[in-house]
Amino acid sequence: MSGKKKVIASVVLGALLSFPAFAADTPLNASDRAAIVQTLAAKMNANYIEPTVAARTGSAIARKHAEGGYASAASAQAFSAALAKDLREFSDDKHFGARVDERFREPGGADLPSRADMEEARDAAQRGGYGIQKIERLPGNIGYIELRGFGPTEFVGPAYTAAMSLMAGTDALILDLRRNGGGSPASVAYLMSHFFPLGDQRHLIDIYDRPTDTTRQVWTVPTFAQRYDKPVYVLISAGTFSGGEDCAYDFQAQKRGTLVGETTGGGSNPVSWFSLGHGIVVAIPTARTTNVVTRTNWEHVGVKPDIAVPAAQALQTAHAAILRNLVASAKDDNERTNLQRILAMVEKGETEKPVYALRK
Repeated sequence: MSGKKKVIASVVLGALLSFPAFAADTPLNASDRAAIVQTLAAKMNANYIEPTVAARTGSAIARKHAEGGYASAASAQAFSAALAKDLREFSDDKHFGARVDERFREPGGADLPSRADMEEARDAAQRGGYGIQKIERLPGNIGYIELRGFGPTEFVGPAYTAAMSLMAGTDALILDLRRNGGGSPASVAYLMSHFFPLGDQRHLIDIYDRPTDTTRQVWTVPTFAQRYDKPVYVLISAGTFSGGEDCAYDFQAQKRGTLVGETTGGGSNPVSWFSLGHGIVVAIPTARTTNVVTRTNWEHVGVKPDIAVPAAQALQTAHAAILRNLVASAKDDNERTNLQRILAMVEKGETEKPVYALRK
């Protein structure tokens, strides 16, 4: 499978696997578990981005199995949950995962996902609001977008542009990634494209894929017209992960945004999904991300905020910081007075109550 088509298949598959699976709770016996452990070790050794860690992790799981550590996992659901926990613990890589999905088939000779897979992924993106949980205009003419994930670009890209068009008249933007668990690097780049001048094309990251021994460059898109040149504050938390971290890291490395909140989860290695049999599928990190500015990534260390506060306080902190800047730059006395009033309320954690009566 070509590199580009492999990426398309991987992103579509990832989108499907991010939603509830069709999961029969298949019974397992000792020989079933032994075969699954053997298959897991082989697929990690062939595909995991860090071969020495793959060998160490596979050996640890095999040793635990030999000692009867999985004897109580009598079903595919129970065994996949135990494997997911141990894979992350033994490897110290939070991108590892395992689950049950009876529908899953590893990509084979076909280069692209089927039409049915594409339609299912499109429907999943629509039902999930394209990852956009909330769009709001906060007091003081400040835009707010909460983004929970980065789906396939061909589905979510137009929604990103539509959301940014609603923000065009704001004086600053808060992008909330505190509950963003990741997704497509291409969709991260598509969103980032809105924050650079028209015609500007930025090389953001390189992704090296071990199974194919290829490197893919990820760039912003220079062609569309909707751009945002006002200040941007990005909210992050310990729950911000993978593609969510990629987005925050790009804002920071490109000096295009201010990060507010807590250090993120620390997972930069993209995954591919593999079948272990009996309906169990496993996410194995097969690639390495490198930011072109820093020449490194956030694996294990996370993305550090520019303004460190508890995640629950990040929105209030960012809102107040923006308002202070707007107060300082206000040229009209009435505007300054109004912004000072709003700032005082935000600093106290107060909000204006809506009025539903007619004006007198």
